[in-house]
Amino acid sequence: MSSWLDDAVFYEIYPQSFLDTNSDGIGDLPGIIARLDYVRELGCNALWLNPCFVSPFGDAGYDVADYCQVAPRYGTNDDLVRLFDEAHARGMHVLLDLVPGHTSIEHPWFRESAKAAPNELSGRYVWTDSVWTPVGDVPGVNGVLRGVSERDGAVAVNFYAFQPALNYGFAEVTEPWQSAMDAPEALATRQAMKDVMAFWLERGCDGFRCDMAGSLVKNDPGQEGTIKVWQDIRAFLDDAYPDAVLISEWGEPDKTIRAGFHMDFLLQFGTSHYLDLFRCEHPWFAREGAGDASAFVATYQRNLDLTDGRGLMCIPSGNHDMERLRRFLDPEEMKLAFAFIMSMPGCPFVYYGDEIGMLHLDVTSVEGGYIRTGARSPMQWGAGGNLGFSNAPASELYIRQDDAPDAPTVEAEMADEQSLWHEVKRLIAVRRANPALGAKGAIEFAYCEQGAYPLVYVRSERDASGEVVPGGQRVLAALNPAARPVEIPCPYEAARVLYALGAGEGCRLADGRLRMPGASAVFFELVG
Repeated sequence: MSSWLDDAVFYEIYPQSFLDTNSDGIGDLPGIIARLDYVRELGCNALWLNPCFVSPFGDAGYDVADYCQVAPRYGTNDDLVRLFDEAHARGMHVLLDLVPGHTSIEHPWFRESAKAAPNELSGRYVWTDSVWTPVGDVPGVNGVLRGVSERDGAVAVNFYAFQPALNYGFAEVTEPWQSAMDAPEALATRQAMKDVMAFWLERGCDGFRCDMAGSLVKNDPGQEGTIKVWQDIRAFLDDAYPDAVLISEWGEPDKTIRAGFHMDFLLQFGTSHYLDLFRCEHPWFAREGAGDASAFVATYQRNLDLTDGRGLMCIPSGNHDMERLRRFLDPEEMKLAFAFIMSMPGCPFVYYGDEIGMLHLDVTSVEGGYIRTGARSPMQWGAGGNLGFSNAPASELYIRQDDAPDAPTVEAEMADEQSLWHEVKRLIAVRRANPALGAKGAIEFAYCEQGAYPLVYVRSERDASGEVVPGGQRVLAALNPAARPVEIPCPYEAARVLYALGAGEGCRLADGRLRMPGASAVFFELVG
């Protein structure tokens, strides 16, 4: 694992919503550069940028029309290179969002592939042999697009209708129009994606967060074919760019780590039970104390077991694809949620604006966002026009902002020592100061009962080989979001308190018992 990931804390930036420097109502790369010191002051030392490439923006840039060209609304390739350089000068790293499974229908590859006359890109996408031939019920295909080309065929799509699936082959070929994984056209697609990666790695990018990473090979039982493709890509990177980081949007760490990714995301969909904690009718982190973390812990433990205890699952505060955390939790409850996020293994991700408690807005869909649009509103920097985001007229903003009189801002949060912003900063500092709390530290769940509180787990320091360090640091993290006090058996001995939140100073670990006031969290460094 690249050594800088050991203590990395990521900050996700949605480029069009961070800071607008040219008054067109859309955020841009110079705006990100201008706020790098802000991100560093919070304590985050790595960035994940959502797609910033040329696109028709039918899906907010996840419909790429040119992987190697920055969209003019964000700036230029030189601006992106300058962002890499400025980040590196501050000891920070940058991951770009790579969409390897599909493109826009406006990508030159697709335009060539859609021509009737055979050419070198005819096999770049998954086409049937006739416009009347359906793709069928093929695992990994989420629809079909017809009638958009002179070519006689229908093309498979990965998500929206304008996102045709790139052709990495089929693990099990059942029709004449399907390519095998080792067919020349499938291998050419794989090479093309390697070329895209090399283009940006040569210019200073530190790696990629890979969108829909499990979507590449079609009709792929167990996704073993897709794993093989990524293993091949990882071998290429290890040879040419050994420090390049890959983090997957997959949600199955047993597959992604074997595939060559450094870490995997805990997703808001699938079987992770992530939503049980933060985003449901009764979140576990709400002070009402009616939530249940047990299914999450059971799933997390299963993933640990499947990866020989490594896990390496990244837990985000949120992202561009889910409702804002503030829709479900108030700022005080969010502090406890961040205490959890910052004390778990893997790299934590802070979604821009979550550190100040930005609200989820009820707004009309913009660029394919639908309900997700409410989590993509412009960053709220301070008092004044457009809350410091842009000098454009408010009517010209990419997405409207929170217009409430008490809308949280960076300026106000930084001025208040008791704010959510300061608590997040404090937690990041605690995490990075204690090796047991790092990305690769081991975890053992000490207490989690169905429908009960608290949640208690022990983090242990590991060495570079992944082994627990004999006599190394151990930290017990205990979280009680419920308003009521709790007391449980807990056979550990505390050496000192590393962190306490809320009434956490009143937490006691003694005589084999843990006693916690309501709405509290504490990190104990353990004896031995």
